Amino acid sequence: MYPPIKTYCDQLVAQFDEIPAERKALLEKVSAFILKKKSAGLDIKLVYICTHNSRRSHFGQVWANVAADYFEVENVSTFSGGTEATAFNPNAINALRRVGFDISTIEEGKNPVYRVAHSESYVPSICFSKVYDDVANPQSGYAAIMTCSDAEENCPFIPGVELRIGTTYDDPKAFDNSPLQDAKYDERCRQIALETFYVFSKIS
Repeated sequence: MYPPIKTYCDQLVAQFDEIPAERKALLEKVSAFILKKKSAGLDIKLVYICTHNSRRSHFGQVWANVAADYFEVENVSTFSGGTEATAFNPNAINALRRVGFDISTIEEGKNPVYRVAHSESYVPSICFSKVYDDVANPQSGYAAIMTCSDAEENCPFIPGVELRIGTTYDDPKAFDNSPLQDAKYDERCRQIALETFYVFSKIS
């Protein structure tokens, strides 16, 4: 794991007391799903869903991949999707770069494909915007983690889902092109990282 990211992760695990008790209870439902799959020796598939699959859902996908590495939980695959496809937002990409991720472009275009790496040796996250049922995502036996209220409301039915849960977050998009832009993206990135690490900290 790249040293800046390792330091960031070590700080997260010391700050779980920032998470309210009722929020922890919600997050532990995701932990229970992971533990059930792990105990059965099955693949653990997590799909983070937001409306445009451009910001919060990618944060979820990336940080779940890091958390699986950090807590040594095997057979975890992380994905993201939306109710419509746009593109992985540059402000979200920059927030991850500020943490220390190595992000490179695999395919150019209006909806580029990115390789998001936190380690030289661990599988990177492959990030691009897509609808939640895209062929790149699992079609059955997965947890759908809704990271925004719009997606939660506009996805009344998700085929193949085994656990559907809403862990919604405020959208940093509200601060685009403002003096608070970078700070708010960093804040949302960290909040999702903290809560995702809490989920994985419960797996033993």
